[in-house]
Amino acid sequence: MEVPLGSGPYALAAGPDGALWVTLVHAGQIARVSVGGETDTHDLGAPGCRPSIIVAGSDGALWFTRSGDDRIGRITTAGNHTTFQLPEGSAPFGLAVGPDQALWYTAMGTERVGRMTSGGEIEEFPARGMPSMITSGPDGALWFTLNQGNAIGRIETDDTMPTRALETAKAGPVGITGTHDGAVWFTELLADKLGRIPSGGPIQELPLPEGSKPHAVIAAQADGVWVSLWGANAIAHVSDDGEYAQIDLPPGSEPHGLALGPDHNLWVALESGSLRRIDG
Repeated sequence: MEVPLGSGPYALAAGPDGALWVTLVHAGQIARVSVGGETDTHDLGAPGCRPSIIVAGSDGALWFTRSGDDRIGRITTAGNHTTFQLPEGSAPFGLAVGPDQALWYTAMGTERVGRMTSGGEIEEFPARGMPSMITSGPDGALWFTLNQGNAIGRIETDDTMPTRALETAKAGPVGITGTHDGAVWFTELLADKLGRIPSGGPIQELPLPEGSKPHAVIAAQADGVWVSLWGANAIAHVSDDGEYAQIDLPPGSEPHGLALGPDHNLWVALESGSLRRIDG
């Protein structure tokens, strides 16, 4: 099933109301999509705010980064939205709920990782190398990609922050996720590779098809991960053992965000203008 959404579906998250919530990065809007395909669109009142990554918060609302106007947004399942101002030039992008139930975000513009409570109190930590996406890891820490630093960072809730360099030069890491087996997976957009850090082990880098430009990655329903291949207009599943399977999408789809829906199917945000369900 494909659901038309207009301008720039970018990222999505399953909400506590049994629907998918989607950022429309080019329109300054948030869309709610039921598993049956019914849609409601909420205008954020700032066309250039560029809503980017969205997550379900611990308070029952949806939270999202606004990379265009240095804010974190919050929208309830009833459609009421508020914003929280970050330091000027932050350009927030990645967002995750930490094990402490706070929101952790990346500030690409000021090269920081931040922590924000549901009340809007923030604390930020230096993270040189343009931090991109961030995830809550299986080890109770936050893990993030350093897109220009060619490294993966890890920060504990007490602000300890080591980084691990990648062997591949100028790999351009972007997406990152933790999986059930204790590993952390990430994409290397510029190197056409998928990275994996097993618990207590060295970084592994798995080659993907040339020109595929892997973007987002999430844990799969049972084994391994799903990866959006922006350059190849495809979605791939990679198992824990490295087995690869590809699902092709129509030319020009521009797949970005991924989420497992309340219906247990995979949903993909296509920046070309729609949300697509891939039946599991």
